[in-house]
Amino acid sequence: MQNTTLELRRLLQARLDHPDQMQAIDRQIHAIFDQDCAILVLDLSGFSRLTIRHGIVHFLAMIHRMTTIASPIIEHHQGRVVKQEADNLFATFTQVDAAVAAAIRIFEAFAIVNVDLPSDQDLYAGIGIGYGTTLIVGDQDLFGNEMNLASKLGEDLARQGELLLTAAAYQHLTTPNPAQWDTLPLVISGLEIQAYKWVGRLS
Repeated sequence: MQNTTLELRRLLQARLDHPDQMQAIDRQIHAIFDQDCAILVLDLSGFSRLTIRHGIVHFLAMIHRMTTIASPIIEHHQGRVVKQEADNLFATFTQVDAAVAAAIRIFEAFAIVNVDLPSDQDLYAGIGIGYGTTLIVGDQDLFGNEMNLASKLGEDLARQGELLLTAAAYQHLTTPNPAQWDTLPLVISGLEIQAYKWVGRLS
């Protein structure tokens, strides 16, 4: 069995066609696609404002710059970019510490680049990180509860320059420094959760 979109679709169709085999097919799907990992979701700030002011090509160029800066940093920290959607970047890491280190380095790299850029080309982002069993489909997509939470944190809740961790991600830090993290009670889709906001300083 291969970890491909085609294989996942085949198994999902088999699940619909053979409801009596649902549990066995689910086990097969999890065996093929499940991975325990940290998920990093980066969202560029200011999409609507900049697109209205300067047009979509201007913002597409900013997305391209973001990708060329962030992707090598993610790879340097043993991460893997799984996909990019609009101004969002999704990556996985085996360790939360590596994901956090990559996120901080991305913020630092953006700050360095912004020194020489016009203000309407400055790069700013919010980043969310989760950790847990995630269904990863080849190099194309990923699904799971911690993926959903990381997306909510990175895309909807993290402000410009903020790094937010799910409770599960925080618990999987090797040596968390409480002085660098603030507890952040949040409500997501009607559910009360606890997240953690990085309050350390960029170098």
